[in-house]
Amino acid sequence: MKIHLQTPEEIRPQIWKELGRASLDRHHEWRTPVLASADADGLPDARTVVLRQVDAGAGLLTFYTDSRSPKVAQLQAKAPAMLVFWSARLSWQLRVRVTCSVITSGPEVEALWQGVKQSAAAGDYLSPLPPGALLPPASGMADAPKSSVPAPTHSFALLRAQVLQMDWLALSRDGHRRAQLSANTWEWLTP
Repeated sequence: MKIHLQTPEEIRPQIWKELGRASLDRHHEWRTPVLASADADGLPDARTVVLRQVDAGAGLLTFYTDSRSPKVAQLQAKAPAMLVFWSARLSWQLRVRVTCSVITSGPEVEALWQGVKQSAAAGDYLSPLPPGALLPPASGMADAPKSSVPAPTHSFALLRAQVLQMDWLALSRDGHRRAQLSANTWEWLTP
């Protein structure tokens, strides 16, 4: 289903509506955008993340992460990052420039953890090894030795992305349209 919107007054709320839908619908194509940041050497590093919450009024997007993940250190060192969303259903690409903060403790983290710890995803945040840690040679996930290192209480954290600017591209046989928008600005761009 393609939505043909004409004006900024139509497009901006529809973008936020789709982001909100994606945070609730595991089958929405915008549910799993690519997050790109810079590593310690300034090189690009990208990975898929899962959109969990959207606050259109505040311009915030929230993702869950392991507090020991390399992306956490990258974003704490250099908060600016880019999210890229693609929807074949809408024929829309959305590139979102953000500044990120990581929340590792506090009432909000603990309240969300209470829900996550009841799900299959809980193991992701209870592993004794951080994401990306090397396994012993010739071992795979199924036959990896059990670590004698005790699991932390949990390493669940929130990655909060403050939207600075969006670049929206709508592909169409009738002509592509592209716009750049921030909280208070709107500019049409050449596709």
